[in-house]
Amino acid sequence: MSGMVVGMLALVAVAALWRADATQSSHDYVYYAVRPVDLPITVTERGTLESQNNVQIICEVDDVPGDGVHGTSILWIVENGVSVQKGDLLVDLDAAPHQERLDRQILDTEQARARAIQARVNFENRVTRNETALAKAQLAVDMALLALHQYEDEHGGTYQIQLQNVELAMQERQAQADIEARNLRGMQHLNGLGYRSKSDLDEAKLKALRSKNELDRQTSRRRELTVYNYRKQKLTLEGAYQSAQRTLQQVRVENQSLLAQAEAWKVSAEYSLEREEERLAQFRAQLEKCKIYAPQNGMVAYHVESNGWGQSSSIAAGTAVRDRQPLMSIPDLTRMQVKTAVHESVVDRIKPDVLATIRLDAFPDRVYRGHVKSVAVLPDPGGWLSSNAKVYETIVTIDEELQHLKPGMTAVVELQLDHLSDVLSVPVQAIVQQRDSTWCYVAERGRVQRRDVKLGKTNDKFVQICDGLQAGDQVILNPSAVLAEAPDQQPPLTADVSVDKAPDAA
Repeated sequence: MSGMVVGMLALVAVAALWRADATQSSHDYVYYAVRPVDLPITVTERGTLESQNNVQIICEVDDVPGDGVHGTSILWIVENGVSVQKGDLLVDLDAAPHQERLDRQILDTEQARARAIQARVNFENRVTRNETALAKAQLAVDMALLALHQYEDEHGGTYQIQLQNVELAMQERQAQADIEARNLRGMQHLNGLGYRSKSDLDEAKLKALRSKNELDRQTSRRRELTVYNYRKQKLTLEGAYQSAQRTLQQVRVENQSLLAQAEAWKVSAEYSLEREEERLAQFRAQLEKCKIYAPQNGMVAYHVESNGWGQSSSIAAGTAVRDRQPLMSIPDLTRMQVKTAVHESVVDRIKPDVLATIRLDAFPDRVYRGHVKSVAVLPDPGGWLSSNAKVYETIVTIDEELQHLKPGMTAVVELQLDHLSDVLSVPVQAIVQQRDSTWCYVAERGRVQRRDVKLGKTNDKFVQICDGLQAGDQVILNPSAVLAEAPDQQPPLTADVSVDKAPDAA
């Protein structure tokens, strides 16, 4: 038996014990004939009508610094409570400060774009200059290495050619010296015979001396070439090659540094341009959001703010609104739902998709069909005026499309938890419960007898009898009249009118 049943019956018991009518005769009993009936198990709660699709309209325009206004002024706003169609203008905010900010941002963006283009061209030129400098340095290395190889080549290098030229000159001078030496000896012989004069002999000696000097000179040149010039030229060429290699490495390092600088400038300029373009897009969007249009068909409901003195709305033409401030809501009035709350004693039996019937105080003759959409996981915290009873917010949707209904209307929701067929039940006022005992009074053989009963499921009118009664028993609906009698007296029955009414199928 659920907690709600226990609580309800306890209240009935207390009322039965203390609410006896002093003017009523103890024999004036009202009866109910027990019989099998269908028993709908329902929970009835009151709630408030609201839209299933309630779109909040908020200000999405930020404050422009330096315009002298804290927020953005409303130039025009649609009247509260009017019906609108999707695409209708709802709010027109002052766009002048946002247009000025957008104009300034356009200039900043174009300047950033110029810097980005310049940085991109500089980077591309730096890549080309680096390639040129690297190629030039590499060419110098290759030429220095080639010159070194050319000088040292044993099969025809520069050194070998110079050496061969010196040796050839030495051979020529040696041959010439040999000729002049033979001529001198011949001239000396002829002079001795008297065939040549002394001047001829002196001339022959001079030629022989010159030839010998030329041979000595060529010998010295060969020594100079092989001992000194070769080493000097080799060191020079090797130094040039090593210097070219170092220059190449230096060019590589400088290229890397210069390219990194150019790339950093390019990345920085492009990032700055990207940020400026983002701000430009943001400011353009802000300008567009100065006009707010209806996202759906519905009714305009201004946002109401609560304070310590009540509720009020500060939304009106001429006032300034801040970013993210709620302005209004557009509820779709064709699809509605009821926000209600169920007691903690039955919340575990309320599940999504449980069927419900809804009645509105404004239209009491109309019944709407619906189902449970959601049940809150945590209880409603309530306020300082709320009782200690815990209730859970429950949303019940109305399944049909509606017309002429307004949010805030009071609704009565009947949740269809179960339906028992052909079970014994009695009205709840016939049950008496004290502590752990539950009973009712039955008229039997002209006497009133107490009958302990075991209860099952209940609604707000009838309760299922699982044990203790049978079909045909006459239970007393006003047990307070029995309790008013002395405990040791069993009054006889009177011929009062009996109540024999089946549970309300609704």
